This record gives sequence, C-alpha cells and structure tokens, in this order.
Amino acid sequence: MVEFKVEIIVLPVADVDRAKEFYGGIGFREDVDYTGPDGFRVVHFTPPGSAASIIIGDRVTDAAPGSAQGVHFVVDDIVAAHAELLAKGVKVSDVFHDAGGVFHHAGEQDRIAGPHPDRQSYGSFLSFEDPDGNGFVVQEVTERRPGRISHVVYGSVAELEQALRDAAASHGEHEEELGHEDADWPAWYAAHMARQAGLTS
Repeated sequence: MVEFKVEIIVLPVADVDRAKEFYGGIGFREDVDYTGPDGFRVVHFTPPGSAASIIIGDRVTDAAPGSAQGVHFVVDDIVAAHAELLAKGVKVSDVFHDAGGVFHHAGEQDRIAGPHPDRQSYGSFLSFEDPDGNGFVVQEVTERRPGRISHVVYGSVAELEQALRDAAASHGEHEEELGHEDADWPAWYAAHMARQAGLTS
C-alpha cells in the first residue's frame, strides 16, 4: 500500500513578511525563503518536533488570507505550551476541554475551562490565530491510541541518547532475568524503544 503522509500545509496570508516574523517568533524553524519570477515566493517553516511543515508565501494559494481553520498542533504538555505562547506574545485562549470529553466542537461551543479533569490524552486544548486570522488548535497528547504510530522520530540527539540509556538500563534487567547475555540484543533494543515511543506494531 502506498503511504500518504501529510507533510505540508499551505497557509494563506496577506503579508508574507509579517507572517514570517510571527512564525519565526513562536519558534518554528525557517527552512526555505525562495523568491522566483513574477512575485512568486515560498517560505517554509517546520514546528519544533514536527514531521509536517507549513508554507506561506505569495502566489502559492488562491485561498483568502486567514481562511485556514482547524490546523492542529500536538504537544505533550498543554499548560507549558500555553505559557510558552503567552511568553512569546501570542494572543492565546485559555486551556479548555470539551463537554463531551472526546474532541472539541466547532468554535467555542461546549468549551469548559481548564484541562480535561483526568488530563486524558487527546482531551485538552487551546486555540490561537496568526496575524491574518488563520486559526489553530493545540491538543495535548500524552499517550497514543493503538495504530496511531507507524514510525519513531526523536526530536533531538539528546532525546535519542536518553532513549538509548533507558533501553540499556531495561535491557540489563532483562539479561539478569534471563541469567545470561542476550545475543539478540539489537532486536530487543529496537522493540523496547519502539514500545516506549508508542509504536504498537
């Protein structure tokens, strides 16, 4: 089966430099700023830890500026994300959860102030807009549901190093239980690290 990976979201903006300053200011990594003939411009940003990126620019979309709504960013700590966005000058909603407890309704319908009472994974949100009015939701995900992870990506060398150290410690306990060295330790490490990252198959 062919894999269809969401990797680029094109956001319609009226002022590319203003939008570029906004996304750079909230910590998105600028990967490309290309200017071509006839006023064509592509600016490519990648949010921290994301496999998907956003593109803003001139003549990259016919959509009206500010018409992109409902793009979701995922974080592992919604309260920390709220504080960070506020510190960077973003006008951000309070953290909220939905009355139904599953996914949020459109707009502000059935919003309840504060994180999900059990801090249930997928259950806590906040929202904000860019200078053009493109609307975003930030969702807290702390534990992935089965089938949602198909590959493992580490956000930094430090994260990978820590994952290896954790695997080494766990593997030492595994070998103690076996009573001998594990000749197939690479397969054990791989399976253990994948499970710890949420990969279920």
